[in-house]
Amino acid sequence: MTGARPGYEALAPFFRIVEEGLSGLVDGEDFFETLAEDAVFEYVVSVPGYPRRVEGREAVADLYRGYGESIVLHRSDELAVHRDREASVVVLEYAVHGRAVGTGRAYDNHFVSVVTIKDRKITHWRDYLDPVAVFNALGRPAHRT
Repeated sequence: MTGARPGYEALAPFFRIVEEGLSGLVDGEDFFETLAEDAVFEYVVSVPGYPRRVEGREAVADLYRGYGESIVLHRSDELAVHRDREASVVVLEYAVHGRAVGTGRAYDNHFVSVVTIKDRKITHWRDYLDPVAVFNALGRPAHRT
């Protein structure tokens, strides 16, 4: 992978950390090309209004297309990679950091992504994130207790 395709620059740090975590396991010139045509993405812990399930490479690309209108990422780190070679599953733990466009507030979130790979393509992606971090960055009421 070589990073972000045009129009997706706001997600470049996410693409870089995924590329690092899946290095040598998937083929494609960019993140979306590493996805199987019929890849399934599930957002298990997410935010209201975000789809819980998206099917197909182009549908995922469409979902991520407007990301930079609300949040621009500046870096990613804290990568931990856990592999189950028999099941062709890779668990990625990572953090992303950026800024919300509308509020100017910092955005710092942690993710766990469970990735299934077949024939060097991502066939299934299950995501878990901290929704409170999204609410705080976007200026929506949400507080940790």
